[in-house]
Amino acid sequence: MTYFTQEMTPGAAKGWRSPAVLLMIMAGAMQLSFAAWWNLMNNFAVQELSFTGREIGIQQSIREIPGFLSFAAIYLLLVMREQTLAYLSLAFLGAGVAVTGYFPTAWGFYATTLIMSLGFHYYETMAQSLSLQWLPKATAAASMGKIIAVGAFAQLIAYGLIFLGWKMFDLSFTTVFLVAGGLTLVVLAFLMSSFPHFKEGVPQHKKLILRKRYWLYYALTFMAGARRQIFTVFAGFLMVARFGYDVHEVAGLFLINGVFSMLLAPKIGQLIVRFGERKALILEYAGLIGVFVSYAFVTNATVAAGLYVLDHAFFAIAIAMRTYFQKIADPADIAPTAGVAFTINHIAAVFIPVVFGLIWLYSPAAVFLSGAAMAAVSLVLATLIPSNPEEGNETDFWFRRPAAQPAE
Repeated sequence: MTYFTQEMTPGAAKGWRSPAVLLMIMAGAMQLSFAAWWNLMNNFAVQELSFTGREIGIQQSIREIPGFLSFAAIYLLLVMREQTLAYLSLAFLGAGVAVTGYFPTAWGFYATTLIMSLGFHYYETMAQSLSLQWLPKATAAASMGKIIAVGAFAQLIAYGLIFLGWKMFDLSFTTVFLVAGGLTLVVLAFLMSSFPHFKEGVPQHKKLILRKRYWLYYALTFMAGARRQIFTVFAGFLMVARFGYDVHEVAGLFLINGVFSMLLAPKIGQLIVRFGERKALILEYAGLIGVFVSYAFVTNATVAAGLYVLDHAFFAIAIAMRTYFQKIADPADIAPTAGVAFTINHIAAVFIPVVFGLIWLYSPAAVFLSGAAMAAVSLVLATLIPSNPEEGNETDFWFRRPAAQPAE
């Protein structure tokens, strides 16, 4: 049984060769290389290339360009299957990470970042689309939590090896990048030789889809992309540039994040199933406001590390955005909307790293206070999600409801 020799409907798959297991292993394969790249990225930029906030902002904006162009995935689906594009994306990701250390210049880092990012963002687009098509609505959040947990376990492997081996074996950036990218390619070869091609559920539209009734999902996605940059770009840079974290110390911090994700993500998925997307997202955004405000004024390295772990712990709650869309969407819209959503998510991501990188030079606190403001906007939007979202019930304008009349 290989991807090239057998086709199967998702519901007919038995045992470990199921779509859910495939999604879990793909998530692990992605994290083996991306987690290592993310662990080393800031140290590589500062220690090997002498980057400042300006250069790191440019590099991160380049990293987000493929995310902004994710809508083009729908056109690639005219010539290949979604599962094929997911595999091809993993190949680009693994190869881009593997060669990073061989180009130790600013332009070399920009180029390998672009290759790696093409793989990462198109993989994420396809993984989101396939999970919404293959996983049942009633249990999708719980299954997505398990997928995140497997990805977190792969992160633990990557971070743990770097944490233990960096000093012990005097590893180089080149070696770690090569091994990490190579592992993703090895797992990809296993997937292609062990899993069949799973048919899509409802045939997907092969054109861009923008629907007025999805506006709240688009708005939440846009704000999530803007706010995420504050964490992914500047929170990690804060640890290295201000508090002097070394590679193995950053790995230790990421290791803690991975443990939290592995343990919490399945439970968070179950809680979303139980309490609904609205309450889950309100909790996430309220917590992020406090985290970002604290980032702005933190002066202690240990406290900063605690904030970083707490910040990362909120990421799994973003499952609720995906399941909200799954419940309100026309099933044929899932693949094209996944591409459009990733583009919307990255509109702000293309310019925020550069603009805020310049702001960082004058006031790091202003960067994080801006993140708190973004989280506040997201909090207001989250209150508009209905308690039971579905087609025809996409928003709840609670402030327009007539006031209850007092009983006589």
